[in-house]
Amino acid sequence: MAKFLKRIAQAQQTYGSLCLGVDPSDQELDRWNLPDTATGAREFGLRLVEAAHQNLGFIKPQVGFFERFGSAGFLALEQVMASARDAGLFVIADAKRGDIGSTMLGYAQAWFGDDSPLRSDALTVSGYLGPDSLKETLEYAKDVEGGLFLLAATSNPEAKQLQLATKEGQTVSSVALAAAQVLGQGNMGVVIGATQNLEVFGIGGIKNEDCQIPILSPGFGAQGARLEDIPSLFGASAARVIANMSREITNQGPDKVWELIKRAKDKL
Repeated sequence: MAKFLKRIAQAQQTYGSLCLGVDPSDQELDRWNLPDTATGAREFGLRLVEAAHQNLGFIKPQVGFFERFGSAGFLALEQVMASARDAGLFVIADAKRGDIGSTMLGYAQAWFGDDSPLRSDALTVSGYLGPDSLKETLEYAKDVEGGLFLLAATSNPEAKQLQLATKEGQTVSSVALAAAQVLGQGNMGVVIGATQNLEVFGIGGIKNEDCQIPILSPGFGAQGARLEDIPSLFGASAARVIANMSREITNQGPDKVWELIKRAKDKL
């Protein structure tokens, strides 16, 4: 078994499959009485790392909410990610990078470089410039026992505009799933939104047969999907799901985070 898969399995066995999203939007920072600045985003992220420590296995910073503050935001993200790594959390950088191979090499060095301050355990990526453009990034990830999560059927309503397109009878989503299984060789998972109909996206087969790769699944909580429905939503591949939840846990302010994490875990 690939080390990426082993690390995910160990985290799931120890702490369960819930992933805490770190999304310091202006609305969330306001609810936490934090300034809408890089400093506020840093404080928000560090408090969530503290809440997740020894309670959860996975944490997923949404890079865009830090990036909006420029260099100060990136510094805040680096500090949050360093704290998460020190806490033993499996860090999934939600950056959705996707470019030609040579440019992806730069991203690979940023997110998986041995000494990079952005060092993560996994990175969300887009394969719309061709899955083979991700090969160098994948190799960098493997070197640090990390991996990639390839967008397949995302949770946003607009996803159908592109992901339902077909080529030779296969949807874009099914091509992405197959690429993750074959190209990744155990070091690549997929992003599949819990709010989407898998049959419509052409990937309903994972409900009948274990897909053998990790599934990062957003859409739980505020977007409408329920954690207790994972077995019916994903069938034979349900054990592969890393269920991301963000606003449902954070939007009641800092005093409720631990209680809401426990409540969410009890539903899995």
